[in-house]
Amino acid sequence: MSDLIVHVLLPSWWEVQVTVLASVFVITSYWFFFTNHSNCSRHDDDPHSTTNTSIHPSSLLLQDDNHKIGGDDQNSAYLIKLELLAAKNLIGANLNGTSDPYAIITCGSEKRFSSMVPGSRNPMWGEEFNFSVDQLPAQINVTIYDWDIIWKSAVLGSVNVTVERETQTGAIWYTLDSSSGQVCLHIKTIKLNLNSSRRVTIDKQGPTVVHQKPGPLQTIFGLHPDEVVVHSYSCALERSFLYHGRMYVSASHICFHSNVFSKQMKVIIPFGDIDEIRRSQHAVINPAVTIILRMGAGGHGVPPLGNPDGRVRYKFASFWNRNHTIKALQRATKNYHAMLEAEKKERAESALRAHSSSIKGSKRVNKIVQDIPKPEKFQAFIKEEAIIGISNDTFPWTAEQFFNLLSDDSTFTNEFRSLRKDTSLNIGQWHVADEYDGQVREITFRSLCHSPMCPPDTAVTEYQHTVLSPDKKKLVFETVQQPHDVPFGSHFEIHCRWSLVNNDGDTCTIDIKAGAHFKKWCVMQSKIRSGAINEYKKEVELMLEVTGKCIKSQTSDADNNVTLQAPSSVTQDSGS
Repeated sequence: MSDLIVHVLLPSWWEVQVTVLASVFVITSYWFFFTNHSNCSRHDDDPHSTTNTSIHPSSLLLQDDNHKIGGDDQNSAYLIKLELLAAKNLIGANLNGTSDPYAIITCGSEKRFSSMVPGSRNPMWGEEFNFSVDQLPAQINVTIYDWDIIWKSAVLGSVNVTVERETQTGAIWYTLDSSSGQVCLHIKTIKLNLNSSRRVTIDKQGPTVVHQKPGPLQTIFGLHPDEVVVHSYSCALERSFLYHGRMYVSASHICFHSNVFSKQMKVIIPFGDIDEIRRSQHAVINPAVTIILRMGAGGHGVPPLGNPDGRVRYKFASFWNRNHTIKALQRATKNYHAMLEAEKKERAESALRAHSSSIKGSKRVNKIVQDIPKPEKFQAFIKEEAIIGISNDTFPWTAEQFFNLLSDDSTFTNEFRSLRKDTSLNIGQWHVADEYDGQVREITFRSLCHSPMCPPDTAVTEYQHTVLSPDKKKLVFETVQQPHDVPFGSHFEIHCRWSLVNNDGDTCTIDIKAGAHFKKWCVMQSKIRSGAINEYKKEVELMLEVTGKCIKSQTSDADNNVTLQAPSSVTQDSGS
């Protein structure tokens, strides 16, 4: 009985040998895989690498210095259109003598991925890639890789092409710097019209960085701090097989990250590059979403799938609810384009306000004019929906007295800014603007910052607008402040309105409203809005105090002048 129990419980010598050999094989395979991947990762992350053969394609994410990965033709002097037509006689990297080639095209800081052609040494692409450059000559690098499911993609060859002038080449075959292979490219260079294409940016973002906890868009994809995840979905990217990962959707990008078999895959798709989002299927029964990019956009981060019409695409499957996801993606795309239109309108209004406030010469006046011919309709100087009431009280002066304090001859603004310890004050002249009722002017200064997130001081441009009624009993004084050096300074403006209405006697009621108007969305809107209102409340208290002192001083000076003139008139009467 004991022999039977020992025979059942203890393994045989053959079973021990098989177990040991299997364990050794598993440990050796894991060690080999882990060591090879670690070496690839270290080599890929080396910024001083001098050869293109060490670049890991999954780490070649397009870095966005301007917050926009899709490339902005408006900020460049030349547009280079490169058409990747085909390649021939490539190196056979697979065991069967073929390759799975795809290309990475680099021009300056911009990188684009072509689609992958499976099982071919003579691939046909017919895909277009657009690059924006400030000046010529420009260097273009085309590197062809062999796609691998698990291991590092092998380099099949590369070539550098220099674009020296505005021209159009035919279809030219370029020899790769490898033992075999050529690539066919067609390059067209177009000079852009700077007046119509180059965008003039009035608002300048300061160098200050907001220190906040980074999210997945920052830690994984390296996007700007104001990019936050709006939606996220569990899904899979279709390649040779499904790479399961997670999709992140922000206001400007659709991102995907996967880590299967320690192979990192990152895709960053700007909404500006998306041409169409449609329903599709994977393996008949698996609902999928296909994102088709516009012509010339190219892939970002991972080789996309090809399309007969030349537009590349990314296909995602294995959603929990495909219909819900595609509706959310289409809605996000619509919101992105609406946001672009709103930002375009805001830039136009800001440019109009800045242009009108800085006009001098024939329209300049030395004194604020009350009677101004009124056209049928004027532009609104501030955004009514952005301001809220912060003060409403009665004060012992009239609307006309406050109006006179704002004149070019008054020292009121200098005294007020001096008490606030503002520096580098530059006050423009009041003048008529065709777009706005009343008078406008521009002042600039450097103001102290009290927020821990801001620098010690910041440059500020303030546009002022004032309208006095014909009977001089009502006054509207509006200001728009644009800070330049604070975090997200180009995203918002401080809008304020002072409404003064005379009461019986020498008093008036002043209603003051203020608020932050956001020209585009940013992650800290609520904090910026509350901080701006609190800061402006302090400014209002000081401004009202200075106003009372100045008007009191002017009134006492006027009384002294009357007293001095009275004895003179009495002397003249007695002499007569």
